Amino acid sequence: MKILSFTILSLIIVLTACTGSSKKTETTENKNMFTGAKGEVKIMSLDPGHFHAALILKSMYDQVSPVVHTYAPDGPDVVDHLKRVEGFNTRTENPTTWDVKVYKGDDYFEKMLAEKPGNVMNVAGNNSIKTDYILKTVEAGINVLADKPMVITPDEFPKLEKAFQVAEEKGVLLYDIMTERYEITTILQRELSQSREVFGELVVGTEEEPAITKESVHHFFKYVSGNPLKRPAWFFDTKQQGEGIVDVNTHLVDLIQWEAFPGVTLSKEDVEIVSAKRWTTDLTPEMFKKVTHLDEYPEYLKKDLDGDVLKVFSNGEINYKLKGIHAKASVIWNYQAPEGAADTHYSIMRGTKCDLVIEQGEKEDYKPKLYIECKDKDVAAFTGAFYNAVDGLKSKYPGISAEKIGDKKWILNIPDTYKVGHEAHFAQVTEKYLEFLVDGKLPEWEVPNMIVKYYTTTEGMKAAMK
Repeated sequence: MKILSFTILSLIIVLTACTGSSKKTETTENKNMFTGAKGEVKIMSLDPGHFHAALILKSMYDQVSPVVHTYAPDGPDVVDHLKRVEGFNTRTENPTTWDVKVYKGDDYFEKMLAEKPGNVMNVAGNNSIKTDYILKTVEAGINVLADKPMVITPDEFPKLEKAFQVAEEKGVLLYDIMTERYEITTILQRELSQSREVFGELVVGTEEEPAITKESVHHFFKYVSGNPLKRPAWFFDTKQQGEGIVDVNTHLVDLIQWEAFPGVTLSKEDVEIVSAKRWTTDLTPEMFKKVTHLDEYPEYLKKDLDGDVLKVFSNGEINYKLKGIHAKASVIWNYQAPEGAADTHYSIMRGTKCDLVIEQGEKEDYKPKLYIECKDKDVAAFTGAFYNAVDGLKSKYPGISAEKIGDKKWILNIPDTYKVGHEAHFAQVTEKYLEFLVDGKLPEWEVPNMIVKYYTTTEGMKAAMK
């Protein structure tokens, strides 16, 4: 009897080991399915309702097949998307050669999962269903490159956490498109903040004067690729697009983490919401028509009308602590920028020796400029350390220089070659994601910090709603 029991136990152990080995091999194979070979990445564009879906196709990539499969419900969103891609294909300078295969129908999502003609799904559109798209796509073993935000409500946040867990189990990469990490003044602000001789340490700050602040001003009516942007009506429905506090603020919270704690793996316990608020941008019927080309509000927007004025909760601010450091992320949406202006960004990192400030206002001709404001009592020592730091950066960023514009203030002069613009950043993010696919993994801190980022925005919204 003992011999029989031992034999059965031995068989169970062997079978378990074989099963575990098979599962591990499958995951490893999934993670290493990319080699960097020409055309091995096959993109599927899902429900491309936002112009960001087209911007990743503004450039060609050797590793990406020129055949792109698009799955979408029939309607103006997919028509506009295809027009943008066709515009890239037919432009005079450096035209693309995308061959777009389109499926239109109410069962577009189910059709994509059933046919599975690609290995990377890109989604940029209606945010109310995006988290579902992401979860079900990674469950199907497909990599996902998602436009922000990946989640817009606190109730949906656990679903996003599950998606990251499933992606790990399936051996696929889930990643969001954080274009602002590639903006040169932000890069150099981060670089200088790492110099203890120049920046010192990040101060703790207060709610009134945070250690790090990111503020972003956007506009509903603007030009993209030289053409006036037509936005879908659902973009103004915060139930579908998300409020500003969970939408554009995704970028700002990401930059706060990326600059204040570079390479550090964060957790939800590192976040403490101090305060939050939200407010509306008001659009007249004339404004709405100019940006959507629609003569009247659709039924789903009538809940947000005050008379004939559409009130959109597109503005929001979160004051919070991250590992004890006070931070603020604030987004404002205006209808249209003043003549000659554009979307703008303001940022300050307060150090014990200097403040690093990005401004993009009228005096900067609406182009981001990085200022260095010395707070060190020993200005001479600071000056020497600062110029040494700039010299050190020149090896990575040739052509940059420092110009003194005050007793204790400098501006960093940056060659135009680094100022590629917002639209070009989509190609840079895509190229980085392609590198991750070949590596078979993201940096160790990326997934935990994406979870923390969306926890911060959704908890901020929860606080603002109280």
